[in-house]
Amino acid sequence: MEQRTILDESQISRSLTRISHEILERNKGSEGIVFLGIKTRGEFLATRLQERIESIDGVRIPTGTIDITAFRDDRQPEGGEAKETISIDVALDDRHVIVVDDVLYTGRTIRAAMDAILSQVRPAKISLAVLIDRGHRELPIRADYVGKNIPTARDEKIHVNLTEYDKTNEVTLSK
Repeated sequence: MEQRTILDESQISRSLTRISHEILERNKGSEGIVFLGIKTRGEFLATRLQERIESIDGVRIPTGTIDITAFRDDRQPEGGEAKETISIDVALDDRHVIVVDDVLYTGRTIRAAMDAILSQVRPAKISLAVLIDRGHRELPIRADYVGKNIPTARDEKIHVNLTEYDKTNEVTLSK
């Protein structure tokens, strides 16, 4: 299997810094923003964005996780619905929820995340931040904040490795 590195550790870091600045600029600061990272790698990216914004703006954005397993349309949930779909220590109603994920592909994961959020709360706005947008959408979903657009063939795979989970920081493309 042929594999090449698309983003190394410093490129991932720069992408997340740029996304952080874009979030602050478009929202005129960090007021009312909440990050929800989609398990598993999205939660680590959300924490990294939280840390960068805190270092830029001096404000700690509430950050939590969302488990979309029970809301996926391509899998049957095992053992019923997830009991704790959203894990965060602030109310999400009337907040700007920024969903964070590693790769945007068909859009089905993001649709499941929106279903999960809207089944429990009424946010003022939902936005999407992704490290990689690889195209091939099956649903009309686009990211508001993108680290890197990487056009891919359907038979190619993007692998996002983060030190918190994979012990290394890189994004690779394999055929």
